[in-house]
Amino acid sequence: MKVLLLLVLFAVSSAAFSEDAALSPPATSKVVLHVLGVAQDAGYPQVNCYEPRCLPVWAQPELGSGASMLALVIDGRRFHLFDAAPTLPRQLYQFWTETGLTLGDLDGVWLTHAHMGHYAGLLHFGKEAANTRAVPVHAMPRMMAFLARNGPWSQLVSTQNIAVRPLTANTPVVIGAAKITPWLVPHRDEFSETVGYLIEGPNKRAVYLPDIDKWQKWDQDLATVLKTVDVALLDATFFSGDELPGRDIALIPHPTVLESIALLKQLPRPVRSRVVFTHMNHTNPLLDPGSKATQSVLALGFKIARIGDRFDL
Repeated sequence: MKVLLLLVLFAVSSAAFSEDAALSPPATSKVVLHVLGVAQDAGYPQVNCYEPRCLPVWAQPELGSGASMLALVIDGRRFHLFDAAPTLPRQLYQFWTETGLTLGDLDGVWLTHAHMGHYAGLLHFGKEAANTRAVPVHAMPRMMAFLARNGPWSQLVSTQNIAVRPLTANTPVVIGAAKITPWLVPHRDEFSETVGYLIEGPNKRAVYLPDIDKWQKWDQDLATVLKTVDVALLDATFFSGDELPGRDIALIPHPTVLESIALLKQLPRPVRSRVVFTHMNHTNPLLDPGSKATQSVLALGFKIARIGDRFDL
């Protein structure tokens, strides 16, 4: 009897060890948001950039970044992507080294809009590459129509590499222990609408809003939104107008980081600390962790997204 009991205990402990090694989920659901990219659509460094800010990154690619993209991991076993960057394969490789999750564990993609850095990675789902089967791709009506009517995206739909799922603004979608709600935001909408996402876990709430024309054009008040969430990954395409000599920054459809700071600097520091700047153009000094701009932003209590950042929701 004692031998049998020992064997049973050994089997139970061995099974527990195996499950731990395989990243088994805890007894309660866990929802974690991972940062897979922090750059503007064209990545960092950007094509044809041979300036001092880009040359070191060409030589050491690990210093750079693909376009802004997030992964939402649920229970440590399955995940969802927010946007599909052009350099998706490399970004998913880095994600795999951190989590052990692969494209086979993907339960869905949530697109913000039809600009290069936010959906071009879908091409890697096609028969020339991963040849996926019916990966759910969540999109607003105009974005859905764009994918269905224009090649090469339409081939992904017709061959069922992806299965496009409709979204409605302000209507939440429940996925396991998480809830996702698209919010319409004003942006250059040549081909589709633009949305940000409210991402809610069991304990905390995050906003992903990588592109917007100007905060003043939005039908929501940014300061009010920040008071209702725990993390806000926000458009930081340009730090200031100095990055664009010869162009009127007022005509560029993005709020600069300095404009966002001016809008929010009167908020209490704990609220400011919820802001995480992302989607940075290759000219943006915030891409350099050692820059004076980076230090000034951090000193004010704001944060700057880096690849590998994680937020427990």
